[in-house]
Amino acid sequence: MAAEKVKAYFREYGMEEKIQEFDRSSATVELAAKALHCEPQRIAKTLSFMLENEVVLIVAAGDVKIDNQKYKAKFGKKAKMLPLDKVETLVGHAAGGVCPFAVNEGVKVYLDISLKRFVTVFPACGSGNSAIELTIPEMEKYSGYTEWVDVCKGY
Repeated sequence: MAAEKVKAYFREYGMEEKIQEFDRSSATVELAAKALHCEPQRIAKTLSFMLENEVVLIVAAGDVKIDNQKYKAKFGKKAKMLPLDKVETLVGHAAGGVCPFAVNEGVKVYLDISLKRFVTVFPACGSGNSAIELTIPEMEKYSGYTEWVDVCKGY
């Protein structure tokens, strides 16, 4: 169902045909990179956090991890990922297909600067077997992001 919401979202922009669906899982960075035949770091993974009473998504390159000190400096709280059983209800997409498109109202999206290393990246599209290739300006446009952040390490 979430994948259909994302398809409908991109249909509004004439971008639905760019969504790729696979006959195998792309629910992890490694699986997505294999399905897309690209480097794992170009997978734009979407991490979901609870910040006070709001849900925050951080879209980051596939080769990075959250830097707890940077996260706390930016958001004023320790990074607390959403429990897997709450992700779909709070975000609108199940774990493995979480993306910054067609999310629940009130969910804030942040793009991590680790993505800026690439011309194009591959975020999921609401299911554990889908992705879309987007330029960084397209990520900005379609994600409805709040701002760019620097909260990751490892690149």
